[in-house]
Amino acid sequence: MRISVIIPVHNRSRLLARALCSVAQQSYLPREVLVVDDGSRDDPQAVLRLWHKAYPSLPLRWFSLPQRGVSHARNVGIRAARGEWIALLDSDDRWLPHKLQLQVTHLQHHPQLQLVHGEEIWIRNRVRVNPRKIHRKSGGDIFFACLARCLISPSAVLFKKSLLAQVGMFAEDLPVCEDYDLWLRITARYEVGYVEQAIAVKYGGHADQLSRQYAALDCYRALALSRLLPRLSCDRQRAAVLAELQRKIQIVLRGWAKRSCHPKKRTL
Repeated sequence: MRISVIIPVHNRSRLLARALCSVAQQSYLPREVLVVDDGSRDDPQAVLRLWHKAYPSLPLRWFSLPQRGVSHARNVGIRAARGEWIALLDSDDRWLPHKLQLQVTHLQHHPQLQLVHGEEIWIRNRVRVNPRKIHRKSGGDIFFACLARCLISPSAVLFKKSLLAQVGMFAEDLPVCEDYDLWLRITARYEVGYVEQAIAVKYGGHADQLSRQYAALDCYRALALSRLLPRLSCDRQRAAVLAELQRKIQIVLRGWAKRSCHPKKRTL
């Protein structure tokens, strides 16, 4: 299988080397690595030069863009990819050495699938944490399970490039929850594969993590759900999306009510 790895990066040169090394250490090597710089102010090219010297046999391509967000960076990399399969890796995460091999093997046993994801190890503020039951991952028809929250991690996914020609690319106007939006479009139509072993390490808690920079994430999830509705022809799916949309709107409204300031009493 010809796999292209897409790594978007923005001001994370200190972490980029770790992500790149985890790709080079795969037991199943990809065809190429595409690093897409989303307007970084540090010097990721210095990291790339050192990495290329250490691993000259693994093709590396570099794209430097004005800052337009992670979705645009991923889309640029996906469109430029020469492989038939796309593996995403966030610059602050890393893969375990067997990541691609396990996913390729799974796809060989289930050739009808166009996407496979897997388990992760979660590290938050340098401490390993256990995901709650509500974050439990699985395979097959997971559309209804994905409505409440994002259950597929970009760094733990491998999908066929042609799949996005059918469902669309990452939504570039969503600053967060863009992965939730895309996975819903995919799982509404297709079953997905799942590797039970941990295949990636996901790091959280740092200040530049996108999900920490935006309040009311459910507002963006509600927007994604509202966009999904016209795409659905299955009544059961539509009913479930409407119910979840109503739930998320209520969550957003309660959040706004808590954050709103009560007007001060006027003194006569």
